[in-house]
Amino acid sequence: MFVRIVKLSFHEENIPAFLENFESVKEKIRSAPGNRFLELYQDKNNKSIFFTYSYWETEDDLENYRKSELFTSVWSFTKKLFNDKPEAWSVDKLASLE
Repeated sequence: MFVRIVKLSFHEENIPAFLENFESVKEKIRSAPGNRFLELYQDKNNKSIFFTYSYWETEDDLENYRKSELFTSVWSFTKKLFNDKPEAWSVDKLASLE
């Protein structure tokens, strides 16, 4: 399993549209084969910056999601709202304390 972190930066006036769309698709994203966890964060100091954290069983699962109709629909809507290029990282979790 690995973690996918995506940084998204929006024009301030587009934040409500992004949040509304995320609310409508989050369960579908979370239900994608191989997805084990999904969270959305908002930066405390810059309210225009968001991060998604998702856990995936395999890289193939993430790639299959990225090739899916769901991703195509979500991404085509979301990318119109950006004020900066998104950034993404795939990372292995080395430690987790709760």
